Amino acid sequence: MIRHVRNFGRLVRTAWVLSRYDALFALDAGEPPAPVKAARSIAKLRQRFGGSSAKGSEGDRLAAALTELGPSYIKLGQFLATRPDVIDPALARDLAKLQDRLPPFDTAIAKQIIADEFDKPAETVFQDMGDAVAAASIAQVHKATVPNAEGQNHPVAVKVLRPDVERRFAADLEAFFWAARLIDRMVPSARRLKPIDVVQTLADSVALEMDLRLEAAAMSEMEERTKGDAGFRTPSIDWERTSKRVMTLEWIDGIPIADIKALQAAGLDLKEVAANVINSFLTHAVREGYFHADMHPGNLFVEADGTPGGTLVAVDYGIMGRLSPKESRFLAEILFGFVMRDYRRVAEVHFEAGYVPESKSVDAFAQALRAIGEPLFDREAHEISMARLLGQLFEVTDQFDMETRPELIMLQKTMVVVEGVARDLDPQFNMWVTSEPVLRQWLESKVGPEGRLQDAVKGAERIGRLMSDLPDLLETAERAARSIAGPDGSGAVEGLKLHPDTARAIADAQAKQERPNRIALWVGAAALVVIAVTTLL
Repeated sequence: MIRHVRNFGRLVRTAWVLSRYDALFALDAGEPPAPVKAARSIAKLRQRFGGSSAKGSEGDRLAAALTELGPSYIKLGQFLATRPDVIDPALARDLAKLQDRLPPFDTAIAKQIIADEFDKPAETVFQDMGDAVAAASIAQVHKATVPNAEGQNHPVAVKVLRPDVERRFAADLEAFFWAARLIDRMVPSARRLKPIDVVQTLADSVALEMDLRLEAAAMSEMEERTKGDAGFRTPSIDWERTSKRVMTLEWIDGIPIADIKALQAAGLDLKEVAANVINSFLTHAVREGYFHADMHPGNLFVEADGTPGGTLVAVDYGIMGRLSPKESRFLAEILFGFVMRDYRRVAEVHFEAGYVPESKSVDAFAQALRAIGEPLFDREAHEISMARLLGQLFEVTDQFDMETRPELIMLQKTMVVVEGVARDLDPQFNMWVTSEPVLRQWLESKVGPEGRLQDAVKGAERIGRLMSDLPDLLETAERAARSIAGPDGSGAVEGLKLHPDTARAIADAQAKQERPNRIALWVGAAALVVIAVTTLL
């Protein structure tokens, strides 16, 4: 009971702050349960008699309210930006701009956290550690120096978790879960949106961000996957000075991607920088199935390396997106299908992927896709937003009972952000012309002859593993049959008794069929290899 009262109190406070910023529209979707109605009514009194801090657009007002509510709500706002299926797509696009710039905590506290983590004074771990240069909802960053292999100091970035951040997030997440369960129980129409799963996904994401070793591992994985890629790199990790609450990485001296004048002064071509942002993101998503899911301008730097577009350096790998190989392929086919205006193929891909139930009509879905795509292609190419197209695609899925796909929604949210970054650099940026070669090349490598050959090789490898296991499998089967028969053929074994005649019959049949079965299995395996090869001819 006390917990319910506490969570209801948190909900009332939330509505109260929302009212000050005239952001109560955030609670207006659908018919809310009674406790939410009560909280909203109380908050409206505050709005009417206590003044308002409302400024800017709906998205700006909501972002300001979430910032006042604290770190957990900032993270919630950032997460909701990935879910245009839950909130209004236009609002999701506004929240995608929400960057958690918060006042830093005292450097002395950061040094104490470092000392506790490494069991020695912070001054012996880092030299020349200054005040925070950036502060977010979960951690803040300091610049310091450490000695290299030659004993010379070089700069590093030191990321330190906020004190008591775990407890604060745990309390707020409890309230989020309470509200989600209430909505799930009392608003049947909202169950398709899986509110509890949404909060659980947020909780899982936050849990990963609370352990900086996991972020370091994500950065290391991205570095491994993109090694050798022109135009993109990740900072290197100092594992010796990284722990759960402290992460040390290479200091990046690149130009912030939002600093247009500095990019131009460095001789960089803004059109090429924009193309590099999009190509890097799409390459990671479709080729690797692994992408940076928080690519807002504050996390992107550009190093002038003599090339027109420079090298993009991304930081802050606390939120990563993953796609399975099949999902990467489906994504590429969906986007490429829209590029080619092949709506039938885009519809078929959705059914093949299992995104839309088989009970629905492919033709009807293709018609709905055409209604989305054709109006876009009547406009200038630079006015067509790939992110908006995906957003509209998700909007129509309710008609076809498509369940929420968090990994695809996160991808769409990231695309909204990177497309915005590209358009800030180049207002005439043509997303379709830039992305078409990346998508075509990847699809040809996966669907064309080369991809078919790779699939055949993988199939042959699986067959080879099966064939290498056959002797052991047959020996196990033989032992099982003999055990059932028992040492004297009586069929008496521990925990299992068969009639003697049945046990002997099983053993005799197994012995008679052993050699033919071996031959049949080898012949079957060879036939599978032949089938795999003939698909290439």
